[in-house]
Amino acid sequence: MGHSRPTLADVASAAGVSVSTASLAFSGAGPIAAETRARVLAAATSLGYAGPNPLGRSLRSGRSGIVAVVIGDQLRRSFRDPVSIQVLDGLVGTLGTMGLGVLLVPATPGDVATGDAPVLDPLLASAPMDVAVLIWGAHSDSPVLAALQQRGVPMVIGEGPELEGVPLVGIEDRSGTAELVRHLTGLGHERIAAVTLPFGRERRCGVVGPERMEQLDWTPTRHRLEGFADAGVVPAVVVESAASLVEEGQAAARVALAGPDRPTAVVAQSDLLAAGVMLAARDLGLRVPEDVSVAGFDGIDLPWLGPDVLTTVVQPLAAKGEALGHAVAALLAGDSPGPVQLAVELRIGTTTGPPPA
Repeated sequence: MGHSRPTLADVASAAGVSVSTASLAFSGAGPIAAETRARVLAAATSLGYAGPNPLGRSLRSGRSGIVAVVIGDQLRRSFRDPVSIQVLDGLVGTLGTMGLGVLLVPATPGDVATGDAPVLDPLLASAPMDVAVLIWGAHSDSPVLAALQQRGVPMVIGEGPELEGVPLVGIEDRSGTAELVRHLTGLGHERIAAVTLPFGRERRCGVVGPERMEQLDWTPTRHRLEGFADAGVVPAVVVESAASLVEEGQAAARVALAGPDRPTAVVAQSDLLAAGVMLAARDLGLRVPEDVSVAGFDGIDLPWLGPDVLTTVVQPLAAKGEALGHAVAALLAGDSPGPVQLAVELRIGTTTGPPPA
């Protein structure tokens, strides 16, 4: 006859305590004397009892122990972007210390760039989750937000719209961009182009006119454009990119650097875009920074650009992930944490210099 698995009742009986006291020894949630707890755990060890069934525990607590992390793009794009990976690393490490698991959900399984209608991942509607973290680029009209709000799932947003009762973790990207633009005007630049992150869910590459500017729905893009205005500069041309990828920076730069009245500097809203701008400049026979200065945003490691070192605005990526994790912990503890703004820092490299004479 095979042994049946020991139960919590067996452990309680061996330790000479009630089942509810034995349960407290495992949950750590309640008043129990240290020696009683030690006695229960010793009895559990001798019987080979592994602990309460986590499914039963989650049913009792109403908690799944799972945090959904909604990536604002297809995973294949996000995992080519060191920014997403470093923020995710800080977030997952922080949640792990709290015993929380992570469910990765792409916001857009359908390819928006090809004009497919945005399809919501079914996980958003059905998967168990205690909190959802929108790590990057929540749009104000996002069907993801609507789906989570309808379910009543508490949310934390990284760099997105301000929503009532939703903790927001942002960076000082507006003032960081203004400082970068002032660095360029201080060198003597007057015609400065902006290569931006996407404006909204619909992905496109092209010059931004007034009509498109009214459709701007992505917070990081808006903040980094507002930094130009704060520095008293109207960009010579604004070119929107379809994604924060090197090849999209190349495509945008071919537009930004075309034409007779070429800008003498290009500010890209990510380092990957800036790297693409540099490659496009080289293809056009332009020297960086002698013919055109190029600057980025993020402060990621781009050793393959060597010997060039990108002038950029460094944001604290791992700290942003940790701050998102702490906001999750606060929500689970029943608190309502306020917004967090992390400082950024201008780092001057070799890719910016005075404009050509």
